[in-house]
Amino acid sequence: MQHAIGAALRPAQHDVIHASHERSATFGLFSTMRPDYAVLSGAELATKLDESHALFAHARPVMETLYAQIANTHSMIALTDASGLILHSLGDDDFLARAQKVALRAGAVWSEEHQGTNAIGTTIAAREAVTVHGDQHYLRANHFLTCSSVPILDPRGNLSGVIDVTGDRRGYHQHTMALVKMSGQMIENRLIAATFSDGVRIHFHSRPEFIGTLMEGIAVFDLDGRLLCANRSAQFQLGVELGPLRGQTLGSLFGVNIDEMIARAGEPAARLELHSGVGVFATVEYHARPVFSTPKPAVKSSLAELCTGDAQMQDIVDRVRKIIGKNIPILIGGETGAGKEMLARAIHRDSLRRAGPFIAVNCASLPETLIESELFGYAQGAFTGAARRGAAGKIAQANGGTLFLDEIGDMPLALQSRLLRVLQERVVEPLGGARAVPVDFTLICASNRRLRDLVTRGEFREDLYYRVNGLSVTLPPLRERSDLRAAVLNMLRTECCDERAVGIDEEVFALFERHRWPGNFRQLSNVLRTASAMLDDHEARIRIEHLPRDFVEEMDHEDALMPMKPDARLADIEADAVAAAIETHGGNVSAAARALGVSRTTIYRKLRV
Repeated sequence: MQHAIGAALRPAQHDVIHASHERSATFGLFSTMRPDYAVLSGAELATKLDESHALFAHARPVMETLYAQIANTHSMIALTDASGLILHSLGDDDFLARAQKVALRAGAVWSEEHQGTNAIGTTIAAREAVTVHGDQHYLRANHFLTCSSVPILDPRGNLSGVIDVTGDRRGYHQHTMALVKMSGQMIENRLIAATFSDGVRIHFHSRPEFIGTLMEGIAVFDLDGRLLCANRSAQFQLGVELGPLRGQTLGSLFGVNIDEMIARAGEPAARLELHSGVGVFATVEYHARPVFSTPKPAVKSSLAELCTGDAQMQDIVDRVRKIIGKNIPILIGGETGAGKEMLARAIHRDSLRRAGPFIAVNCASLPETLIESELFGYAQGAFTGAARRGAAGKIAQANGGTLFLDEIGDMPLALQSRLLRVLQERVVEPLGGARAVPVDFTLICASNRRLRDLVTRGEFREDLYYRVNGLSVTLPPLRERSDLRAAVLNMLRTECCDERAVGIDEEVFALFERHRWPGNFRQLSNVLRTASAMLDDHEARIRIEHLPRDFVEEMDHEDALMPMKPDARLADIEADAVAAAIETHGGNVSAAARALGVSRTTIYRKLRV
C-alpha cells in the first residue's frame, strides 16, 4: 500500500524532496531529533497577524470553503506567512489534537530550518507546490503526516505565504493537491482585486465558459494602458512570466487601446486576439474614481438589516459583501427556516442587479415531472397540455437578475446535468425548442443537506457541486444565535405588526430563550404573527396568553423533559417562579397571575409555601 501511494506522487517531486533532505542536513538537523515545538505567545502571534492582515483577510474565507470540501477526512488546513509561521489553522477535531503534539498549530514555525523537509517549508524553499508524504518528511516524528502545500504570491509576484492541507498519511488522496492549488489561486485573485480595485481588469480565456472561473486569466492595466499585474492563468495564456509582462501594454498584448476597453466595461464577452495570434474572449471591469464627490442619499443595506448582534451572522455578511458583483456563485447551508432565502434576497437587493428579477425555485417542492419545464421552459407544443405559445422557464426569467435554487440537493440527477450545461455555456434550451437562449444571472443555491455527503453517496454530481460552491456559508440555527432578543424585535417590527408599536413581556422572552426552535425563523415568524393577531386594540405587549397554545404546550413538554437538580423541590421552583413574576410586575399580583396563567388564590397559596 505504501509503495502504491508513493508511486502516485509526481515523479518530479522526488528531486525536490532529495534536495530538501540535503538542505535539512546542512541545517544541523537529524531524523531522530525532537522537533522544534516552540510556539509564539498570543501577543506575538497577534502582531504577526497584523503584519499579514491582507493575506489573512482574503485567505480565511477560502480556507473555510476548502474545509467544507475536506471535512471528516482526518485532516487540517494551515495558512502561513512567507517565513513558515502558521497564522491560522482549522480542521477535524480528532486530527487537530494529534497535530498539536508536533506543534502543527498557529504560532509555530514550519520552515525547513526548524522542521526539516515538510510541505510548508519545502514549498517556501522551492517556491512551487509540494506534497510530502509519510517518511519523505526529514524528521521521524512527522512520518505520520501527508502534507500538500502551495505558495501564495502577492500581486507583484513576491511570496506572501503558503496554504497547506495536512492529514494522516493513511488517508492520502490524489485530489488534495488540486483542491489546495485551486484555493491558492482564489486567494491570489482576491489579493489582485483588492490591491488594484481602481485598475482596468481584463478577464479572458479562449473558451468563454471559463470566464468567471479559476481558469480565467486576469490582467490589470492602469489608465495609460500599462500592465500592473497578471494572475498565473493570464501569464500561462500570454506565454510570459510576470516580470517581463510588466513592460507590456494593453495594445502590445491584446491589440486594443485602453479607452476602447473601458467603453466595454460591464458588457458581454468580446472576442480579442492575443499578441501570439490566439483568439480569446474577454470581459472588462472598471470602477472609475469620481473627480469630485457630491453627497448622495444613503442607500439602506439589506444585508446590514440581517446583522442584529450575532458574530456568526456578521462574519457571513462580511464575507458575502466581498464577492457581490464578482460573478462568484454562493452556496448557503443551514437548517430549514434558518433564513437562507432572506439572505439570498438581501444579497440581490444589495447587488448591482437589484433592478433585475429575483427568481426563487424550491427544487424540493416541484414534482419531478414538472421541474424540468419549470426550470428550462418549453416551446409551443412541446408536450400534451403545454401552453399554446410555450413558456419561459425560471432560468430564462432570471436573466439580468438573480436565480435562487433552494434545496438544490433534491434536484434529480438527470436535471443536474442540464443545469451544469447551462452554467457552463450560459445558454438555456427550452424543452422542444430548437434555439438556445443566452442567459446572464447571479446564481445563489441553498440546501439544508450537506452537498458534499450527497456527492459521496452519488446523489449529487461532483462537477456541479464545484460549479455552485463558489463561496459557501452556513447560517447558524436560531437557538445558537446570541442576538435572539434583537432578532425577535426586528421581525416583530418588520413583518408582524402593521403600524402600531408592539412590545414583548419578559416572560415571553424567557420562554423564547429556552425554546429549541426546530423551525427557526419560519417558526418564530408564525408564533409572532399569531400572537400579534391575538392582541386586542388596547393591548401593546405580547404576553404568554397571546402565544399559540400548541407552542406553549410544546414548551411545557420541553420543560418537563429537562432534568431537575437533585436537591431541587417542585415547591421551591414554583415559589421562585411566582416571586419572579411578582417582582417583574412591580408587586401587581393580578398581573403576575395573568402572566403565569393561574388564579390570584394560587399566587397567594404559593407565596405561603
